[in-house]
Amino acid sequence: MSSPSHVADTPITDRDQLVAVLASGEKPKADWRIGTEHEKFGFRRDDLRPPTFEGERGIEALLTGLTRFGWEPVQERIGQAPAHTIALLKNGASVTLEPAGQLELSGAPVETIHDTCAEIGSHLKEVKTVADELDIGFLGMGFQPKWRRDEMPWMPKGRYRIMRDYMPKVGTLGLDMMTRTCTVQVNLDYSSEADMVKKFRVSLALQPIATALFADSPFTEGKPNGYLSYRSHIWTDTDRDRTGMLDFVFDDGFGYERYVDYLLDVPMYFSYRNGEYIDASGLSFRDFMQGKLQVLPGALPTLADWSDHMTTAFPEVRLKKFLEMRGADSGPWSRICALPAFWVGLLYDDAALDAAWDLVKDFSMDERNALRDGVPKLALNVPFRNGTLGDLAREAVKISVAGLRRRAALNASGADETRFLEPLIEMAEANQTAAERKLALYHGEWKGDIDHVFREFAY
Repeated sequence: MSSPSHVADTPITDRDQLVAVLASGEKPKADWRIGTEHEKFGFRRDDLRPPTFEGERGIEALLTGLTRFGWEPVQERIGQAPAHTIALLKNGASVTLEPAGQLELSGAPVETIHDTCAEIGSHLKEVKTVADELDIGFLGMGFQPKWRRDEMPWMPKGRYRIMRDYMPKVGTLGLDMMTRTCTVQVNLDYSSEADMVKKFRVSLALQPIATALFADSPFTEGKPNGYLSYRSHIWTDTDRDRTGMLDFVFDDGFGYERYVDYLLDVPMYFSYRNGEYIDASGLSFRDFMQGKLQVLPGALPTLADWSDHMTTAFPEVRLKKFLEMRGADSGPWSRICALPAFWVGLLYDDAALDAAWDLVKDFSMDERNALRDGVPKLALNVPFRNGTLGDLAREAVKISVAGLRRRAALNASGADETRFLEPLIEMAEANQTAAERKLALYHGEWKGDIDHVFREFAY
């Protein structure tokens, strides 16, 4: 989840300004970049509990320790309390905190998968250096495998207080989403409105494949939960006003204006004014544009308000000034690198994008939603027409491999980006997810003891 926007405080006077924000994301192909984000769970090695924010071994101490690597601290104050370091910035990248202290790297926009994977590796090495001193470990999975919701700490960030109060009003699993999930996503560019629409449709239709290939959240409170991606299931009962498959993206005439109308119908969470989060949960941005927001009477929104509001919609694919692929559970370093490789191979090569569109263009709305609904429990084994989602996944991975080969982005050793897809190729061919492999360990050599996951799968 994002920190406050740094967009200029330009007042919004009409809807066209909001459309222009999305259009301003258009870039020529030569300027397309890759931005990878991933989250991970911290745990104290002695008792496996998530670290609190405060204290000698807390999350703030970890953030402070990371400043030795050139990161600049970002502080936030709630009311009269002392300011706390709640984020770090460096060279276009940021390290931020999810509500229960899950640590997120939002990578800088880079040119190749080699670059984004090197950035991830450098970040994980820095985090491990500091975390080892604090006797803290980090785990990449989609859902917290051991601890109850009420055992998770809360970070002192103003927006999270507002969301914490609002979530139970609109769904039963929103607080689990906030405190017990981790994801990996990639942010990708578009060249025009038509290019955005085609990429949006392809990535929405194929998002269940990413969910299946990255499924890694089969445990809740130390026991199997009946799902392979419980993180994905959680989004089905978080807040229906701001989640889902966005069927309207496939309607004739879809473009920037229609997405703006969708965002205007997403209820607000807050407005960030003068260093303070104003609780506007459940209120209308449309009313805000008319100076009728109850908590800020007479005030008009700014582009900073709109930028913040865009981050509070959580569909499977999100449009800002780029497209965000949001369907994957977090995981180990190799799979963090595999996600951007998968989507870049599909979306950044014209022939691959055409092939991907040919793969999905005749999917009906019911079929798209059936894949989305089935994938949390069944992953690659969701039935589809005369086969399974696994058949689609193998075809999509092949298209991505071909796209990356045509990109021919080579590292210093002359290797192209296809090597980053190897974990997905192996998983698709074996038709077995990381979740299923962990379940086999749990029922086998772990003998039902979930604590093994923290020792065997930590970074």
